[in-house]
Amino acid sequence: MPITRRAFSGAAGFLALNAATGIARAETDMNTLPFAADAPVSVRKVGIKGRDIDALADYYKHAVGLAEVARRQGVIVLGAGGRALLEIEEFRAARPDDPRAAGLYHTAFLLPTRPDLARWAQRAIAERLEVTGASDHLVSEAIYLTDPEGNGIEIYADRPKAGWAFDRDSVKMATLPLDVGNLLTEIGPGDAGWAGAPDASMVGHVHLRVGNAAEAETFWNEKLGFDTMLNLGGSAVFLSTGGYHHHVGANAWQSAGARDREPDRSGLTFVEFQSRTATQETIHEDPWGNVIRIVPEKA
Repeated sequence: MPITRRAFSGAAGFLALNAATGIARAETDMNTLPFAADAPVSVRKVGIKGRDIDALADYYKHAVGLAEVARRQGVIVLGAGGRALLEIEEFRAARPDDPRAAGLYHTAFLLPTRPDLARWAQRAIAERLEVTGASDHLVSEAIYLTDPEGNGIEIYADRPKAGWAFDRDSVKMATLPLDVGNLLTEIGPGDAGWAGAPDASMVGHVHLRVGNAAEAETFWNEKLGFDTMLNLGGSAVFLSTGGYHHHVGANAWQSAGARDREPDRSGLTFVEFQSRTATQETIHEDPWGNVIRIVPEKA
């Protein structure tokens, strides 16, 4: 049953924020995480700032299935398997994020298996969760949402790496309609259904808005040592370490020519990566002021 982004959005409808799911559990063994984590450098967590962090946290708990793992003055930390994946910082005076400026395009939460994505989709349809897209990217299957303050979200599951196709050094990716009917066949009789983000869920990649994709590619290649996995004609670039399809996406689809990110906007505060070779934390900024932290894997 092929289904377009528009059709899935219509089928899913709207979410009522009247529940929160997930309880903090024991920390997940890194060896149980998906292939995206099996790389020299991979995403650990994303930080955003918002005007109503309780409403944002409730949304991510209910819609994404994250659990609260920590709370301190003005900050709520959410995650899965005891690991922090999203840090929400209070900034009540913030101006709304500008989608034409540099910043966060989406945070991509990677579920461990295709059946996990099927369970999430089944629940999204049953609860009329409002989605903005549903795509088959060849290397993965993904469903998209937007949080109450305009931050993009991707919920996805990877296809096995052995099935990824390459054209020389470039991984083959596409944006095709997601076959939701086929996805839902992963749910067998008696399946317990969605019970929150599984312990081995992680931020598989982060997609950034930038002013110039070619300049972003140079920054990630030369400053941080990421490999280009796919370049979409200069409008977007996808980069990774360790052969993953991408830990980072950078596009100028809406933000071409953007200048430095304005600090009084809601939205992205940082992206944190864990590195197997780093011995101390380092902080970088891309050419538009998007903050990148690199921390030792064991920190």
